[in-house]
Amino acid sequence: MGGLTGSTVLVSGAARGIGAATARALAAEGARLVLFDVDAQPLQELVAEIGEDRAVGTVADVRDLAAVQAAVDAGIGRFGGLDFAVANAGVGSYGSVLQVDPEAFRAVIEIDLVGVFHTVRASLPALVERHGYLLLVSSMAAYLPVPGQAPYNAAKAGVEQFANTVRLEVARHGVAVGSAHMAWIDTPLIRDARADLPAFDRMLATLPGPLGRVHAVNECAAAFVRALENRSRRVYVPGSMRILAWAQPLITSATAERFMLRMMSRAPNVDDRVAALGRSMSARILAALPARQPSP
Repeated sequence: MGGLTGSTVLVSGAARGIGAATARALAAEGARLVLFDVDAQPLQELVAEIGEDRAVGTVADVRDLAAVQAAVDAGIGRFGGLDFAVANAGVGSYGSVLQVDPEAFRAVIEIDLVGVFHTVRASLPALVERHGYLLLVSSMAAYLPVPGQAPYNAAKAGVEQFANTVRLEVARHGVAVGSAHMAWIDTPLIRDARADLPAFDRMLATLPGPLGRVHAVNECAAAFVRALENRSRRVYVPGSMRILAWAQPLITSATAERFMLRMMSRAPNVDDRVAALGRSMSARILAALPARQPSP
């Protein structure tokens, strides 16, 4: 048992991938879990696996603040409070700005960025009570623009700056804030892209070092657990991703852009494949997402 024993941790996007792996790792450390996701069946299975005495799961869409608040309240009602929150829920899309479905673009921004705000807004009062810790899940995409991923890049860069801002706002309340920046992680999101876009693996092969590798989800979950234990300001998976943060001005320089344009000139046109698919998100994500209700 580690330093998280007996603490209560909220995880959004908990049904699969990084969220589920993190929930399992936290449960192994003795934490109690407040989990929510739009995907009901794997969420229910995860709660049953961990044990209903140790975890509560709520079906909720991060785009809906009232639903997120209900998930937070259910956890507080069960366990009495909240010590940590991991704003993890996220999706991706396919295609350049000329090709991507505008609804897919909007969904990525609403889930990956606005959903983080909703998770923070709903959980923060409880975290203030216990001088807790927030971990907001960004990505290496906050530093490295990946063509064909404009909404994801924009959302994750937004999460990075949102974390920087919230950290300043809540420091006086004794709440610490971290952001997580990962390379490619072996999640359903990456597996969907590999299945839908044959060019994906060819693109990985052109990237240097850890940028071209897909890392195990348990490696990411272990890093997240350490971040909670240490109330880390930043977490990088793998650790070498910190180089991207330091090198961001160079990465977005004219010289680096010329290098990326040369690489892109040798790559197949992914937009042709996206057009043939007839969708800008994976079939799994489209099936899981509830219809977005307009705000009152």
